[in-house]
Amino acid sequence: MLQSGLGFAFLGVVIGYLPTIYSSFSRREIEISLLDARAGSPPSAAELLSRFGNCPQQEVLDQILRDWERWAAEVLESHLSYPVLSFFRSQHNNQSWLGALTTILDATALVIAGVDQIRPEQARITFAMARHAVVDLSQVVNARYDPRHPERLPAPELARLRQSLETRGIRLRISSEAEQKLAYLRTLYEPYVLAMARNLAINLPPWIHSDKKRDNWQAGPWDRAIKERTAMEHTPSVEEHF
Repeated sequence: MLQSGLGFAFLGVVIGYLPTIYSSFSRREIEISLLDARAGSPPSAAELLSRFGNCPQQEVLDQILRDWERWAAEVLESHLSYPVLSFFRSQHNNQSWLGALTTILDATALVIAGVDQIRPEQARITFAMARHAVVDLSQVVNARYDPRHPERLPAPELARLRQSLETRGIRLRISSEAEQKLAYLRTLYEPYVLAMARNLAINLPPWIHSDKKRDNWQAGPWDRAIKERTAMEHTPSVEEHF
C-alpha cells in the first residue's frame, strides 16, 4: 500500500510540476524573443539605445524598460520557486535570459549615468528591479565572487561606444561625474552576472558589437538562394528595406 501510494504521488508531482515549469519557461522566452528586434542578436546596450534612444517620444523607450522591469520581477519569482529554470537554455544559441538581463542593466546604467534628452526616471526603476533579480539569482546558481573578473568595458571600448552612439544621434554625457556614476553602477551588478555566466556556461553580450551583426529574424536557411535570385532580378533585399 505504501509503494502504491508513493507511485501515485510521484505521478501527481510529474503531472503538476512539468506543466508549471514549461509555462514559466515559455513566459520568460517570449520577452527574450521580442528583444531580438529591439537590441540585436545577441542583444547589446548600444543597439537598444541606438534604435530607441532618439525616438521623438521617450515613452517608446520607457515602455520597453517598463516591460523589462516586470519581466525581471517575473523571472526572479519563477526562478526562486523553480531553481532548475536557471539552467534551461533559450531556443537560439545567441540568446539567454542572463544575457538579456545584462543588456537591460547595461542600457539603464548608461541612461542613469547621463544621456542627453533622455530622462532617467524609468531607467532607475528598471535598473533596481533587474539588479535585485541578479543578486538573488546568483545565490540560486551558487555563484562565487571573483575579484579578478574580466573588464567588460575598458576605456577604449567606452570611447568606441560613445562614438558609435553619437553617430546615431545619442550623446552620452562627458564628465568625470558621469563616468564615476557609470563605474559605480557597473560594480552593483557586473560581478554577479559574470559569476553567474561562469557557473551557467553562458556568454554575456558585449556593450557594443565589434562588427555589424544581423538579427535572428533576418537570418534563414534559404537566404543564400533568395539572395542569388534577387540579385538576378534586381529586387531589394531584406536589409535594404530596413
